Amino acid sequence: MVLKWSKAGIVVTTLALSACSFTEEALWPSLTGEDPAENTATSEQAAQGDAASQSIASTGQPVLGTTNFDPAPVTQGEATGTFVGKKVVSMRGELAQLIDQIRVHNGELQALRGKTVQDSQRYHGTVAAINARLQVGTTPGNPILVQQFNSSLSDLDRISSDIAQMSSLAQKVAEDSAMSAYMLESVQSAFGLSGAVDEDHRQLAILQDEVNQTVVLIERLLKEVTEDVRRQTNYVAAERANLNALAAGVKAGEIYGASLSNRMSGTSTGITSSITRPSFQRSAMPTNRRPLVVIRFDRNKVNYQQALYTTVSQVLDRRPDATFDLVAITPQQAAVGQQALGSTQARRQAEQVLQSLTEMGLPPSRVALSASTSRTAQSNEVHLYLR
Repeated sequence: MVLKWSKAGIVVTTLALSACSFTEEALWPSLTGEDPAENTATSEQAAQGDAASQSIASTGQPVLGTTNFDPAPVTQGEATGTFVGKKVVSMRGELAQLIDQIRVHNGELQALRGKTVQDSQRYHGTVAAINARLQVGTTPGNPILVQQFNSSLSDLDRISSDIAQMSSLAQKVAEDSAMSAYMLESVQSAFGLSGAVDEDHRQLAILQDEVNQTVVLIERLLKEVTEDVRRQTNYVAAERANLNALAAGVKAGEIYGASLSNRMSGTSTGITSSITRPSFQRSAMPTNRRPLVVIRFDRNKVNYQQALYTTVSQVLDRRPDATFDLVAITPQQAAVGQQALGSTQARRQAEQVLQSLTEMGLPPSRVALSASTSRTAQSNEVHLYLR
């Protein structure tokens, strides 16, 4: 399948990868500032359709647990007046207090789930509105989209706050679990006390069953809350990475998609900014590899970001552990002084491309920077290779 974009004087041609194979020799985008003569209204319409198909929505909030943890009431019994009977009454009261705590914690959980769903719906609604506007194209740094983006950040912060409250609730339920285990041990020990009558043991057996049921209920409650926290935490981390890519889209005025970090293996999302950026290494011009992307800086503004994102995301879909070489190319035929000047400019252009990749979610540690010269290049170029 061949995809063509024609926008702002750029022609991009991509040969889609086979579903069962991947080779470095596949034909990949060549980005240039040349004005193509073959631009037509039909190709522009096709470009808009292809751009629409590139749109990737947010990952979507993972499903929260749905169980309503409503414990059964404690069975009451008649006092026998014995020492063991008094212990039964005392333990029955403790179980009743524990059950009341479970009901309170269950109520907190159901309220938190409802709030999380509302906050998530608000967040996804805002992100969808931004993506819809970017999908049809807009001005770079559109202030309306900037305001919506800031709102989406606030919405995601609310979801993070919901998760923090769930985590705090999980700690309370863990304390309930420890208390229920202690109570079960106390009830079992009471069977060995002397001075009991048959009624005491009958009530102890009922109490033991009810404590056992409570232990199971609390374990289920704790497991479900813990799973909710884990899934929501991963979800928010992925969404923060997606917002980084969305911010780059708002800045450029066009849609990219989900963060590249969500397509990678062995990389935690949301931490790319803390990774040390690579430094330039001098290298010879690669002769046995075809570049994935060639960006020709032969005019003041080259809009390469969309095609770059599409290419790298396709590579990561097939090789989640892929790493890349980013090479700044300077023409050899330039005069010595101009070549030094061009080399400095090419390095800056390569750093701009690296910055774009970082904003899209690709960690700088996945990219090696180098510089070289070329006898065939007519202008500064930046090449991206699969290592």
